Amino acid sequence: MALEFGIFDHLERRHDVPLDQQYRERLDLVEQADRGGIYGYHVAEHHHSPLCLAPNQAVYLAAVAQRTQRLRFGPLVYVLPLHNPIRLIEEACMVDQMSGGRFQIGVGRGTGGGTEFSMWGGDSEENDRRFEETLEVLLKGLQSEFLSHDGEFYQYRDLWMELRPKQQPHPPFWYAGNAERAASWGMNFIGAGRIDRFAETAKMYRETWQRAQESGAAEVLPLAEPLYGTMKHTYIADTDEEAVERASRAYEAYRRNFAKPTPPAAAGDGQSTSAEWNEAAKRSIWMRDQANEVSRTSGPGSAPYDRMLAGESIIAGSPSTVREYVERYHEQAGATYWVSSFQWGDLTHDEASRSLEAFTSEVMPTVR
Repeated sequence: MALEFGIFDHLERRHDVPLDQQYRERLDLVEQADRGGIYGYHVAEHHHSPLCLAPNQAVYLAAVAQRTQRLRFGPLVYVLPLHNPIRLIEEACMVDQMSGGRFQIGVGRGTGGGTEFSMWGGDSEENDRRFEETLEVLLKGLQSEFLSHDGEFYQYRDLWMELRPKQQPHPPFWYAGNAERAASWGMNFIGAGRIDRFAETAKMYRETWQRAQESGAAEVLPLAEPLYGTMKHTYIADTDEEAVERASRAYEAYRRNFAKPTPPAAAGDGQSTSAEWNEAAKRSIWMRDQANEVSRTSGPGSAPYDRMLAGESIIAGSPSTVREYVERYHEQAGATYWVSSFQWGDLTHDEASRSLEAFTSEVMPTVR
């Protein structure tokens, strides 16, 4: 079974360089990944925190399209409740055409049960229904010359879909976190977990995908050969000790980046009354407090570094150590995809570039 390699990127804010330099260096890193034979590049969507500097993924990925030749890339995920589906259709078609058919579409509901949607003035109770309807419109629009839809949130009649995707009937779709749902929809999948646990997930995903593809159901997307695997925060240095120590400091910065900063008044410094707090402000404060609370036990960035390292969510070591782990993953996890995050927390561009170079030159060739 062949194993492909990908990158997941939050594009977190660094404080050691200006923002424009960070964008240039990140595009340099993506170009390096393309040269090194990385298959896919996946970019998160978050808002109002230092966790993500590409909240408009299409703008950033259009630049990625121009800097790469073979790399597949896309959002992981579009937070669908935050988007107008017609805009997404047009953006997807544009970037897919600009890249010569290399765009990938990841879809999701958003973290926190619609927290960011409520911060924008929406009703979080609508979040899941908006996800489902936006996905329905997105799929119809990518495959239709004229789009009509009569739903709870969107109504269209005979909209001419002038823009068409390069990949027909549409670019590949991805779903993260729920293997059964991804497989039943005909989507590629990225999850998490130790090798032994993911082996069970991979088996379930493959069986569910097979049944779905054979069902002939109209709602199942055609997917000839799925990619499914786990994402690991990866850092490679000359020695295991150096890698583990540096990764531990980077991970603490990564955890802090989940905070949603709020102004002093909204944070309850005595200058405002509870009557002035709207629901969005309350939710932003909750997210900030949750992100800064080291005793959190669930959610992204919740566990301390030692637990993440033991749980194989962080892979840090020398090239030989990382290579041995990836070889074991290839042999035992039952996965077809390995996804690394190479620049996270406060890792510098040079550190991430050296780590990526070691991975593509000393790990990937042996496993392949």
